[in-house]
Amino acid sequence: MNIQTLIRFFMWCTIINGGVLILWAVFTMFSPDLVYRIQSKWFPIPRETFNVVIYSFLGLFKIVFLVFNVVPYVALLIIG
Repeated sequence: MNIQTLIRFFMWCTIINGGVLILWAVFTMFSPDLVYRIQSKWFPIPRETFNVVIYSFLGLFKIVFLVFNVVPYVALLIIG
């Protein structure tokens, strides 16, 4: 496997996961009631707990996205 293949792999991982992150953030910002109604049908939890959980997972996903997608992609661009 050469560096160009790895660069393309991490580029697409960054694009796809960045799109998921943006979509998730947009849904939680602009339609939190819809997201809560859908999720509360499966998991009956109070609204305050739901808010803490959803924003905690959003923050965790953002950190994982940066560490495992963006940083390797930038590092490969630098050395490539």
